[in-house]
Amino acid sequence: MSRTFAYCRVSTSDQTVESQLLEIANKGFDITNPKRIVTETISGCTPAKERPGFQKLLDRLEAGDKLVVTKLDRLGRNSIDVQTTLKTLKDNGIEVHCLALAGFDLGSAIGELVMQMFAAVAQFERELIVERTNAGLKNAKAKGRTFGRPKALTDEQVSEIKNAMREGATISGLSKKMGVSRATIMRAAE
Repeated sequence: MSRTFAYCRVSTSDQTVESQLLEIANKGFDITNPKRIVTETISGCTPAKERPGFQKLLDRLEAGDKLVVTKLDRLGRNSIDVQTTLKTLKDNGIEVHCLALAGFDLGSAIGELVMQMFAAVAQFERELIVERTNAGLKNAKAKGRTFGRPKALTDEQVSEIKNAMREGATISGLSKKMGVSRATIMRAAE
């Protein structure tokens, strides 16, 4: 007897899979066994073979089972990775249904064609996001914005620490005076 599984993925911990689960249920896929619903929080850029939840799912799936995803990008953002994942599933006798693709069996000829087109679009979209992010960072740097952790000490404080150390001040005393860790004082004194 064929079993139906769901794979729901979100990229960040402030997102939930609830809307994906609701969409799957609303399309008539009744997955009552919670062991057949695999959810995880991991970037779509992470290859499927490196996702712990997806690997657990692969261990559970058997020939004749169905796997449902809401959108193709739940499987991944890289078209080659998505195609490899789908081929692995197809070779193992697993039907993959994508709700956003009208529920096509992605192992059929038309399903494969549609999947390849959408996988390419998903990858293109991801690359656009990366380009926009990099352009934004470049623009911010050009405007003088600094990134990363703020410096614990100003240049004047570093000079003050070096002078005080030459005059015999202790690391612990300077740490208390400046309100920073001993390690910060030792780095400044170098």
